[in-house]
Amino acid sequence: MPGFFIARPIFAWVVAIFICLGGLLALPFLPVAQYPVIAPPSISISTVYPGASTQNLYFSVTRLIEEELNGAANVLNYESTSDTTGEVEIIVNFQPGTDIALAAVDVQNRIKRIEPRLP
Repeated sequence: MPGFFIARPIFAWVVAIFICLGGLLALPFLPVAQYPVIAPPSISISTVYPGASTQNLYFSVTRLIEEELNGAANVLNYESTSDTTGEVEIIVNFQPGTDIALAAVDVQNRIKRIEPRLP
């Protein structure tokens, strides 16, 4: 069988093009909505505290926010980063299937509770 296509390369190209076109035509009909959600929904919290050291950022901003997020519903984990320019970013990941709008409202309410204690 391979010898047939090697001897007739134009025919092999035509067959290959038809197979590719068939795949492209079938692409919109794939059941993508039935696939499970792989990446968990996440929310990003950003703050700026110019002039602060990273240790000062951790104790005065990051730790307070993380302690408040500790009891939020459906929180899978959170990751925080801070740098020497005074920027803090906390990414909160929720369990798959969590409504991100309700989770954002919960996180926003928790941040509002500790705002008076933030610098």
